Amino acid sequence: MFKSIFGSKKPSKASSQPAAVDSRKNKSGNARSEAGNKPGEGRATGHRSGASELKQPDGRGGKKKRSRNRNNKTRSDKPQQSWSLKDFKVDAVPDKTRFHDLDLPEPVMHAIHDLGFQYCTPIQAESLPAALRGRDTIGQAQTGTGKSAAFILTILNRLLTVKPEERYASEPRALIIAPTRELVMQIGKDAIGLARHSGLNVVTVVGGMNYEEQRKQLREEEVDILVATPGRLIDFMRSQDVYLDQVEVLVLDEADRMLDMGFIPDVRRIVRATPPKHIRQTLLFSATFNFDVRILIDQWTTDPIKVEIEPEQVATDRVDQKFLLVQESEKFGILESFLSEENPERCIIFANRRDLTRMLCERLNKKQYNAVLLSGEVNQQKRVKTLERFRQGQVNLMVATDVAGRGIHVDGVSHVINYTLPEDAEDYVHRIGRTGRAGAKGVSLSLISEDDAFAVPDLEKYLGTKLKLEQP
Repeated sequence: MFKSIFGSKKPSKASSQPAAVDSRKNKSGNARSEAGNKPGEGRATGHRSGASELKQPDGRGGKKKRSRNRNNKTRSDKPQQSWSLKDFKVDAVPDKTRFHDLDLPEPVMHAIHDLGFQYCTPIQAESLPAALRGRDTIGQAQTGTGKSAAFILTILNRLLTVKPEERYASEPRALIIAPTRELVMQIGKDAIGLARHSGLNVVTVVGGMNYEEQRKQLREEEVDILVATPGRLIDFMRSQDVYLDQVEVLVLDEADRMLDMGFIPDVRRIVRATPPKHIRQTLLFSATFNFDVRILIDQWTTDPIKVEIEPEQVATDRVDQKFLLVQESEKFGILESFLSEENPERCIIFANRRDLTRMLCERLNKKQYNAVLLSGEVNQQKRVKTLERFRQGQVNLMVATDVAGRGIHVDGVSHVINYTLPEDAEDYVHRIGRTGRAGAKGVSLSLISEDDAFAVPDLEKYLGTKLKLEQP
């Protein structure tokens, strides 16, 4: 699961100077820092002298102090055995940044060691030194390059090095917003893995899951990191089950996608509920930033550092891309022949419409293939179970809409098939990016009929190359 958020590509060298701790605190108990990875350099670190004025009545006789639930299954575990940074030895290598060089808290380094990673990816190496000091950060890089780990590590560093004087129910210290339920749940899993030795509580709220269970977590547990889709978070804000006035770090992941999906009005409302931009730290990470998103960046950040990692190629060279010109009526027969000949270890078949994915999944199962469906019409609990079955290899074919194109990290996907070309050329890159991960080779097959032909010119322009169209 974590191969997608860590890696070892060529980064720029980061500072290895240790943090100097300044014990001065403001009213809310947030330590100010002068050097190293103590957050808050160049900004007010605390919530407002007068943070108490920001507390809102909730109809329950004032905010309830948190009751810590030690048995909560999403809470990261305290270390069960002694561990020292001396147990984590990584050689210094020219042009590579070790996680040791970033002066991260020991519980975080323990988790990184457990996960088997040693060196930062380029986006991590370029963004983390400034982000760990509390600076607003804009990160642009392709999917699968480690953006999630960059903002999760920033949050963990902040929450472990800055201690508030008191906590109240329903007040997360860090908030991560992402556009899709699958991406939110993936980020939540990544955060739990990295926070496993910190004692911090990660709570994930999305639509389609048990509302009352999520509500209970928000009202009764110490929520340190909240990961949410915009719509479900708005629901809990309306019911006064969550308050965002104590958010110290705000993360917007896949901001361009949220704009495309019409979430920006909801996101604006969420951002307005957090502390002012000169007080909170804001991190935005995405594969692309269009003009509209750049306007939002100016509104929501203060003097951000901008990190852009240019890919050598828009589409990864680890994926063997094939394009077949076919009749629409021939597609299923060609798909069946391809699956029979290739016998893929794990394959995702993409189509643009829910009804088409449902039909494909039914036809494949009738042909004795072991296929599952992942689309917006499948309820969330079933989607979670479907993904887990696919991850664990219980099924080897998953038929999906573009809900699975971004942010879904499944190791060992050997093949991606585009039964229909996506209308957005960028989505093609995200689709084929599900294979060829972690240094492995992958295969993508696109079936192009007369109905798909309109998308070819835009795809060629986006990829910067002429497609080699073949006959079956």
